[in-house]
Amino acid sequence: SHIFKKNHDVTKTWKGKTEQLLRVDDHDFTMRPAFGGPAIPVGVDVQVESLDSISEVDMDFTMTLYLRHYWKDERLSFPSTTNKSMTFDGRLVKKIWVPDVFFVHSKRSFIHDTTTDNIMLRVFPDGHVLYSMRITVTAMCNMDFSRFPLDSQTCSLELESYAYTDEDLMLYWKNGNESLKTDEKISLSQFLIQKFHTTSRLAFYSSTGWYNRLYINFTLRRHIFFFLLQTYFPATLMVMLSWVSFWIDRRAVPARVSLGITTVLTMSTIITGVNASMPRVSYIKAVDIYLWVSFVFVFLSVLEYAAVNYLTTVQERKERKLRERFPCTCGIPHSKTMMLDGNYSESDANSLAGYTRNQMVPEEEKQEKMVVHLAMSNESNSSRKRGLKGHVGLRIIQNTHAIDKYSRLIFPGTYIFFNMIYWSVFS
Repeated sequence: SHIFKKNHDVTKTWKGKTEQLLRVDDHDFTMRPAFGGPAIPVGVDVQVESLDSISEVDMDFTMTLYLRHYWKDERLSFPSTTNKSMTFDGRLVKKIWVPDVFFVHSKRSFIHDTTTDNIMLRVFPDGHVLYSMRITVTAMCNMDFSRFPLDSQTCSLELESYAYTDEDLMLYWKNGNESLKTDEKISLSQFLIQKFHTTSRLAFYSSTGWYNRLYINFTLRRHIFFFLLQTYFPATLMVMLSWVSFWIDRRAVPARVSLGITTVLTMSTIITGVNASMPRVSYIKAVDIYLWVSFVFVFLSVLEYAAVNYLTTVQERKERKLRERFPCTCGIPHSKTMMLDGNYSESDANSLAGYTRNQMVPEEEKQEKMVVHLAMSNESNSSRKRGLKGHVGLRIIQNTHAIDKYSRLIFPGTYIFFNMIYWSVFS
């Protein structure tokens, strides 16, 4: 007898007793509780387990949560001396009435089913019911990228009854803002979660009527350090690299041209890479402003050298015509006078002309019998200082070295000023 009681399967004595206690077969559970009467209140609370991903390209987010419903169905009440509840899995859910809550604007969602359906039903003796599910849902989030990547995004997960209007079913947050719980370990790689909160309002459909809608709102602020390393710093370095050409000799055409083209192509690659990971929005983003202004600075540095090279060519053409009008009479062949310039020393001039010191004119006559175009250049310089004093623009045209000299100050100063305005507006 003792052995029989120890090994006795107590579940055999409850065979069929659950359905008898809940009287599932005695009622039509296709109807809501208190059908024909006032709206049945259904409380909701949510525990967010994880915020899995945020997609800017698809403009959606994926969230895993525990969704719980609370309501009272007197048809499920049962007598109990201990006032203890009974807990069931998803198999009983198919036999009774449960709220038909769905996620508005959801793209994909599913109830986890490993190892069994993650559904729990708890029934209390007075007919109160707790219905809990573990769900992963991907829902739409309307994002504004006008301040990207210095932006904050607010997304919402919306819950609503599909069939029952507010006259039949009243959805509400069971404990207000306390109805939403979040896991402390929730984190995202690109975003900082600033705030979770709940709201509710009525939604109207012209064909069916008014429905109670619940909102889970959360605000995300994007981490900027990743974009500083991947976008802003490289763009700034490319702009600074383009300024190196201002310190390179204007006659070094291959060096300055290749440097300008390289920086332009690199900036184009950075712009293309940023836009490839973003949706094709029809408005300008904050990062677009920075990258395109940086691109303009790089492009202007190329145009600056084009201007320097063109003005140098024009000046040399004028000097060549001047030499043709006033041929040299210094004993130096005319073909070699073209090599002379005001920047060469006396020894350089002698070597270029192919003459030694004893073949040249005496020292006291040097200033009077130098190359004609140098003397006339000095005369034109003195007259320009007297007649056009203060005309900086004309002086730049006359001396192409001045363009590079002014560019060394104007380009960095303007770019620093732009950065000050940009970061003060968007940060």
